[in-house]
Parts: sequence; structure tokens; C-alpha cells
Amino acid sequence: MQKIVIFRVKRNPKNRRHETRKMSLIKSKQRKDDHGEVFTPDWIVEAMLDLVKDETSRIDSRFLEPACGSGNFIIKILKRKLAAVEMKYGKTDYEKQHYSLLAIMCIYGIELLIDNVEECRENSLGIFAEYLNLSAEDTLSNAAKYVLSQNIVHGDALTMRNNSGGAISFAEWGYLGKGKFQRRDFRFDRLTGASTFNASDSLFADMGMHEIFAPIRTYQPMTISDIAEQNNAKPR
Repeated sequence: MQKIVIFRVKRNPKNRRHETRKMSLIKSKQRKDDHGEVFTPDWIVEAMLDLVKDETSRIDSRFLEPACGSGNFIIKILKRKLAAVEMKYGKTDYEKQHYSLLAIMCIYGIELLIDNVEECRENSLGIFAEYLNLSAEDTLSNAAKYVLSQNIVHGDALTMRNNSGGAISFAEWGYLGKGKFQRRDFRFDRLTGASTFNASDSLFADMGMHEIFAPIRTYQPMTISDIAEQNNAKPR
């Protein structure tokens, strides 16, 4: 396996010595040639997220990474959202758990390669579980696993098709309070069309203002246990 390696220089102000760190940007030359797969270094990810710092610190702001790889951006965004959860709800386990799940519900990704899809889901779940000190058997962990199976999609953002050839759709999750979550599904191609109506709105802005872009499915309000029970459903 061949690698592209960059060296990041970090100055130590105490002794003026410099530290270098190697960072691999590709998994293999073949994958780069076949799929254009190149990973963004952590320091660039952080710098880019700092440009929208207010949004990354909002628990319910929604982010979509259309070529998410193994989750470089998604993991950093999730960590920032969980830090916001800790600041606002860290003293109450009930609110902390529900708003942590909302944080993971508001992050989306599309990825062409299945091993990256699986790794992205696992990495995100690991961050979530570590923050809440969950085991794999915990109901909340299984609920998050199901959410990730819906939010991190195996497909092609350019064609807007999933790996089965169907139209990519995303679950819009909302927290209603009192332990209940609402889910509505939207087609990705329609959402991108909706964004042209008002360029100042985000991709996942309130679709109710455009009647033509109605959800393709609306679910009954669900608890964490209800969501966890769906974890055995086949992921997309």
C-alpha cells in the first residue's frame, strides 16, 4: 500500500524545537485512482469547522457530508455537538441522553465505499457511547446505531442514488420533548431542489414553507426504546 504523507510542523515555544507529525491522506493508491479517495487532515477539518463555529455548537443544526469517508468531518462535528450537550444538559442524565441522541440525529453522510460507510458509523457510535459510558447492549446505544444506519448512507451523492439504485432519502429527526422523537423522510434530490428557493436557508431548513417538497413518509412519535427496536431492520 502506498501513502501520501505530509509533515505538519508544530512550534514548541519553550525550547524552540519543532515537532513533526505524519498524516496519511489515502488508504491506497488504487483507491485514489479508482475513486478519487483522499482524506482531509484533522487540522484542516478543524479550521473549516471554525468557519461555521456557531452552527457546530448548536445541538440541532444539521450537517451533511456528501463524501464522508470514514467520518473525518462527522466525528469532529459530533464531538462539538456533544460538548454543547455537556454545557447545557450535563447535570441531568435524562436530558443529556436525549439531546446527545438528537446531536447524532442531526449529522448526515453519503459515502460510495461500503468499508468507509461501516467505519464512519462505527467511529461515530464509538464517540457517542464513550461520552455516555454505554455498552453495546444498552438501549440508547442501539437507538444511536439505528439512527446512524439511516443517516450515513451507502450511495453516490452525484447521482443521488443509493447502492441499490434507488433515490437517496434522509430521515429528518426532531426532538419533541418528554422523551419523544419525530421522524420524517425526505428525498435528497428534492431537498437539493428546495435549497434553490432561498439560498440563505440550509439544506435541511424547514420544508413546511415549500408545500411541493413534502416528506415521503412521516412516522409516529417514538421513544428511545422504539428507535432501538428498529435496530434489527436492514440498513440502507
